[in-house]
Amino acid sequence: MTEIAEDAALPIAAPTQPAPAIPMTAMGVLVALGVSHMLNDTIQALIPAIYPVLKQTYGFSFADIGMITFVFQISSSLLQPMVGTFTDRKPMPYSLAVGMGITLVGLLLLSHASSFHAILVAAGIVGAGSAIFHPEASRLAHLAAGRRHGFAQSLFQVGGNFGSSLGPLLAAWIIVPHGQRALAWFSVLACIGMAVLARVGRWYGDHLNMRASRGGAHATTANPLSTTRTTLAMTILIVLLISKFFYMISLTNYYTFYLIHKFGVSIQMSQIYLFVFMFAVAAGTIAGGPLGDRFGRKAVIWVSILGVAPFSLALPHTGLAGTVALSVFAGLILASAFPSIVVFAQELMPGRVGMVAGLFFGFAFGFSAIASAALGRLADATSIEYVFQVCAYLPLIGLLTTFLPGLNEIHDPRPATAD
Repeated sequence: MTEIAEDAALPIAAPTQPAPAIPMTAMGVLVALGVSHMLNDTIQALIPAIYPVLKQTYGFSFADIGMITFVFQISSSLLQPMVGTFTDRKPMPYSLAVGMGITLVGLLLLSHASSFHAILVAAGIVGAGSAIFHPEASRLAHLAAGRRHGFAQSLFQVGGNFGSSLGPLLAAWIIVPHGQRALAWFSVLACIGMAVLARVGRWYGDHLNMRASRGGAHATTANPLSTTRTTLAMTILIVLLISKFFYMISLTNYYTFYLIHKFGVSIQMSQIYLFVFMFAVAAGTIAGGPLGDRFGRKAVIWVSILGVAPFSLALPHTGLAGTVALSVFAGLILASAFPSIVVFAQELMPGRVGMVAGLFFGFAFGFSAIASAALGRLADATSIEYVFQVCAYLPLIGLLTTFLPGLNEIHDPRPATAD
């Protein structure tokens, strides 16, 4: 796997030390992280993808479906910030492989669960495995990025988006024809992921040993913003993240039901349409990071969240072809925000990369869980069409982007402090 230089991509605090060379981007590591993210999120995506099967088999209500997602995502969201904070202080090179092993256990339990409560337990275990994976993998992507942090986050995240898009397609091809027990076949993906992540852990362990032999501490830049402005900026980023994922969850979890109910499509065709949407999300994610490196994080966040509003507002009022087309544009534009949001937050809090990744991935999962449960109850009380009409207004929250600090305000050339 590609070797990279010391992770001091930012200036060294002590003026007597020579300035470090700009580190190279470790493409081998980034590709491995992207592939493992794809495998991890393919497994995760199988859970919402089989909701129509579970609903049909066990007679679950929309509220029951929302509760499964709530347990799955809340178990992940509560753990991720803690995992990120802990590994910032005490790196654990092989924790990624352990997390994938926990996901494997949850997947096997889910394939044999025969009651609502057993499904909840299995979904919670899959969520716990994801909680260990995401913050540490995001931090390693930052470490391997060189100076191309937006590109690295996009490459890492697009693996997850591509895996999420594969979930419904695989469900349509394998799980719908063969039933819930076919979930166990996907344990092969988890085993491959464990092997890839063990190799990444070996690279990371070598990197930590090399850093320790050179003095241990690494450098971080100082944040030129006041505590008040930093807190305000982080709060705005979290609110923008909530609006993004609240709208996204209405599509990822309830899009198939919307298409089935409104247009009478089959379960298998609804999964294919969901794949088309998720593929657009993956394409938007890979574009978002490099665009942020090129034009600035704030510009990408502004365009990607507020720019989706015309498409989201029009979507509930069109036919099947128009709905599919608008969902593609919505997914493509909205997904480009997440890499820039994460890197923006990491630049606001240098030296806390794992904690920031855990916080933002945790918020993403946590509020997705709350949104899923709330939208399920709203759908039961009203209709699935009404849910999409209400959620169409969420991207307008993107107007808050105007209050974020500019690029020059964050990248201040003041001396760095040792972390």
